[in-house]
Amino acid sequence: MISTRFVSVGAVLLAACLWGTTGTVQTLLPGDREPVAVGALRLAFGALFLLGLAVANRESRKAFHLLPPAEVVIAGIAIGGYNLLFFYAVSLSGVGIGTALTIGSAPLWATLWEIFVGRKLPGKMRTAGQCVSIIGVGMLGLVGTTAEGSVFGIILALGAGACYACYSLATSRMTQRAPTTTIAAATFSIAAVITLPALLFVPLGWLADPSAWVGVVFLGFVATGLAYAFYTWGLMHIAASTAVTLALAEPVTAWLLATFFVGETATMQSVIGAVLVLLGLIIVTCIPVASRET
Repeated sequence: MISTRFVSVGAVLLAACLWGTTGTVQTLLPGDREPVAVGALRLAFGALFLLGLAVANRESRKAFHLLPPAEVVIAGIAIGGYNLLFFYAVSLSGVGIGTALTIGSAPLWATLWEIFVGRKLPGKMRTAGQCVSIIGVGMLGLVGTTAEGSVFGIILALGAGACYACYSLATSRMTQRAPTTTIAAATFSIAAVITLPALLFVPLGWLADPSAWVGVVFLGFVATGLAYAFYTWGLMHIAASTAVTLALAEPVTAWLLATFFVGETATMQSVIGAVLVLLGLIIVTCIPVASRET
């Protein structure tokens, strides 16, 4: 029988694969698209999707009052901050550096929290698995990168990674209080309310193209709403540090799609990076945090 933990691992990996479609889908949007607007709109559509899931189920619909307000607000602010900081970081430091630092730093932030606050020391093999995956992400993210990127952009990327880790940690603590669909719907609703005002300050003319809405709806409903429904459910049985490490499968998915569908050239560095990510994920998957995972 497949253990609940491995099903949860599968759910998080599926979420990461859905997130990995984001870059490819964005290349299909109009060339003058505004990244911050895309981020705010995907959160809004993602919140609508998750609210629909929660309302459609009687148990989830009646569980909103069980959620701890402070935790929900923290998680909502964190995931909203992650989206805005990430897009700004990418615009300042470049896609490669911004993505590598954001996604690569998240497991480190989560692990540091578990060490200093949760008093959970990761084993040597587990730490090695995280390091191998992070190195792989760095190799993938830095393929073809020549610019060093601005210092401020690097700081924003690290902040985005911290926000993502914070969201995972806060959500993980709520999974025993209410259905995960309810948790995701509540947190993303707050994130949408926080980020939608950004639309007042950026150009929106690109939305006049009907094809833009197809891409934005996909990013919101599938790559955000559905993906985070899987991710939040997975957090029920695995530690937050495990989840954010498994989420490193996202850049591997993005690289595969870019190589086979967008036509980008696969280099030796990118192939080695992808292999390192997968190797590290296998190690982390096989070695759980005993005090948190079942």
